[in-house]
Amino acid sequence: MKRNLEPITYKADTKALAKFAKALAHPTRIAILNYLDKQSCCFTGDLVDVFPLAQSTISQHLKELKNAGLIQGELKSPKIKYCINQENWNTAKTLFQQFFE
Repeated sequence: MKRNLEPITYKADTKALAKFAKALAHPTRIAILNYLDKQSCCFTGDLVDVFPLAQSTISQHLKELKNAGLIQGELKSPKIKYCINQENWNTAKTLFQQFFE
């Protein structure tokens, strides 16, 4: 028997929440965000000094956070300075709060 199923459509907020949740799904990324929140901004090398991980691993985590829009990077040749994207961070907090209510 063939079922006539309607495709599921998601609201923009649902997609955004999933994107943020995926980025936060690793403890190192949460720790990086906590560190950035206290430091305002930092360079990749600063994070390598704080976390017992290789520079390439830190860079991959930063890339995931940046792709989700939770952080932003500014090129300060030859380095990149990272900080929290406050607008998207506030959006993420609001979406999570609404989800858990």
